[in-house]
Amino acid sequence: MMPLANYRGRKVVVLGLARSGAAAAKLFHQAGSVVTANDRKEREACPEASELEALGISVVCGGHPDDLVTPDTALVVKNPGIPYTAAPIRQAEALGVEVVTEVEVAGQLSPAPIVGITGSNGKTTTTTWTGALLEAAGLSPIVAGNIGRPLVDAAQEIGPGGWLVAELSSFQLKGTTDFHPRIACLLNLAETHLDYHGTMEDYVASKAKLFANLSDGDTAIFNADDAVCAEIGQASAGRHWPFSLTKRLEVGVSVEPPFPANAEDEAGANTSAPRWIVARDGSGAEKRIVPVGRLGIPGRHNCANALAAVAIALAAGAEPSALREPLEGFMGVEHRLEFVGTFREARYYNDSKATNPTATIMSVSSLPAPLILIAGGLDRGSDYRELIPLFRDRVKGVVALGGDARKDSQSRGRSRFNERRCRRTCRGCRRDAEQSRAGSRRHGGAGRYRAAFARVRKLGHVPFLRGEGAHF
Repeated sequence: MMPLANYRGRKVVVLGLARSGAAAAKLFHQAGSVVTANDRKEREACPEASELEALGISVVCGGHPDDLVTPDTALVVKNPGIPYTAAPIRQAEALGVEVVTEVEVAGQLSPAPIVGITGSNGKTTTTTWTGALLEAAGLSPIVAGNIGRPLVDAAQEIGPGGWLVAELSSFQLKGTTDFHPRIACLLNLAETHLDYHGTMEDYVASKAKLFANLSDGDTAIFNADDAVCAEIGQASAGRHWPFSLTKRLEVGVSVEPPFPANAEDEAGANTSAPRWIVARDGSGAEKRIVPVGRLGIPGRHNCANALAAVAIALAAGAEPSALREPLEGFMGVEHRLEFVGTFREARYYNDSKATNPTATIMSVSSLPAPLILIAGGLDRGSDYRELIPLFRDRVKGVVALGGDARKDSQSRGRSRFNERRCRRTCRGCRRDAEQSRAGSRRHGGAGRYRAAFARVRKLGHVPFLRGEGAHF
């Protein structure tokens, strides 16, 4: 992408009127571009349209006109969720028009160094935790990106003395060419979002773009326990600063003593010595940061998130002594293994951000068995056979929801799981569904979780929840 000033007087098309799209449209309009903002949703479903039109920006809703992208278009800025098979994207590519996401734009705007954090699982937790560590260290971070706040807005607000901490998805990174973070972090890789990317190769290549423009003064942070992550990190320029749960690293951040390589071996491992998060720089010096048992959120996967956050904070210049308190005090983020409440001695956790089998395995493995798993939703092309050992060893019951219910059922069948379905339609079920839909409209989806939790609570008298099974 060219410098922003080069688009003055030139046509820029912004696809998608969510928060990031509206922010990009305003930015290019202020820079003197001729901006057209487009969304396939009808006008009444685009609340940003009136504000943009009041600024003099052309807004087209209700579809993608055939003449939206023309030979005189200088740039297309797309919402990350719009697939590359969409007609305007294909038109732009056929005409040789560059297509980017707001991440590319924000990278040019920010006067502060950028931390880019990506991975299949743990992005939001690690990004939020990193922000807390940098704040405690006095490094003035702003957290934005896929976590919710448009990166373009944050890039215009932050000063040169701060750090822009960006959660980045594969959708966002796929639309970058020159994006250059000071610190790039790759947490892990798992099969997901194949409905968007088509192949695992395209998904991995999109993640790897985070490291494409690193230079000698930058830092590459990566998961040494994941072979593909390690390959991407080691191939990049800059300082290599890995993290590991299972290896003693002479350079990087690791656990001492290490966890077993196989999480299933943890129960039989000799863990009499307390585990610590430890940083080493290769000189023989060792900095003990915090005992693993004192981390604010449980689970082996959250320990890995903590390792990554510590590595980022140290690379950004934080003093090790400033990190212990925010590592111990961090209580997690909404919808990620979030404790909801207790009913009849059963503890309920909301982990609705576990949107692929790997994330589900991580979360379920961090809680005591036996469990009842409420699962389902939109099929993103993942292979659910990964869940079979989970159903055999840790899960005593499953409530399957949404479009994935049949696929869940097939996985359970392969594991010889004793499945019992609810075969009745009662007024209570219909009422809960209506409450859920209403709550979703009012509260951005939070009503779904409240209604679902209420429904499970109503089943507390049913023997199934005590492991005997009747209703399902």
